Amino acid sequence: MAIFKGAGVAIVTPMKENGEVNYEQLEKMIDYQVENKTDSIIICGTTGESSTLTEEEHSECIRTAIVRTNKRIPVIAGTGSNCTETAISLTKQAQKDGADGVLVVTPYYNKATQNGLKAHYTAIANSVDIPLVMYNVPSRTGCNILPETAAYLAKNVDNIVAIKEASGNISQAAKVMQLADGQIDMYSGNDDQIVPILSLGGIGVISVLSNIAPKETHEIVAKFLDGDVKGSCQLQLKALPLIDELFCEVNPIPVKKALNLMGMQAGPLRMPLSEMEEAHAQNLKREMIKFGIQVAE
Repeated sequence: MAIFKGAGVAIVTPMKENGEVNYEQLEKMIDYQVENKTDSIIICGTTGESSTLTEEEHSECIRTAIVRTNKRIPVIAGTGSNCTETAISLTKQAQKDGADGVLVVTPYYNKATQNGLKAHYTAIANSVDIPLVMYNVPSRTGCNILPETAAYLAKNVDNIVAIKEASGNISQAAKVMQLADGQIDMYSGNDDQIVPILSLGGIGVISVLSNIAPKETHEIVAKFLDGDVKGSCQLQLKALPLIDELFCEVNPIPVKKALNLMGMQAGPLRMPLSEMEEAHAQNLKREMIKFGIQVAE
């Protein structure tokens, strides 16, 4: 059974001006998402600046999301690391705190062979009893889960149930679905490829766009799954200019700027990420307004 179907938000981690995590604002953002039809909260992923959170902050963000969401929708905790033992520790803690599932990115920097990936994911999955979503984003990690590896893990490890496919390679996504033979759920990891992934049998998206347009992102998936493929495609195409601006600089720089433009108090970024260039910020603001998102003057 799928952890969720629809649009899950890869939620940002709001910061205070002094750089501390703003847990109170995170709670407000979670309420906003639940109230606006988001189907799942994905906490401490790439968009949540997990790479610059301490382990203590990481686990506290996860706990905050679980408590605040209060079973209204599922919470999936990002618990990946390039160190397998660290990933196991974070994953165990997430299960202890009540996460509905975990999202585990491929090892970065040290990377891994395909055999290494099989061992890495198997060890993490075997350490807990909750579902695990593999996260394939080779543009950021330098490590690609090949279709044969994804299918092997889905077929041979009971609680490896899904993949967030963010390779950008639709042919690769299709091969995963063909080889897995119905034994894997797929979520688009790219907001500009929601409909293409759904057309291959995917069941949703783990979305950056949902931070600022939760209802619309939910509707892209809901319409498709309800059989309104044309309506879903129209919404996907309408969102493309805004999505382009959300990724004109490295994620989550633009989406934090967008949230701040909306008055959502996402706060600053942690170095080495830097604030958005002004010209890009103006383009982002323009597309937000065209899309119908209210921005602060």
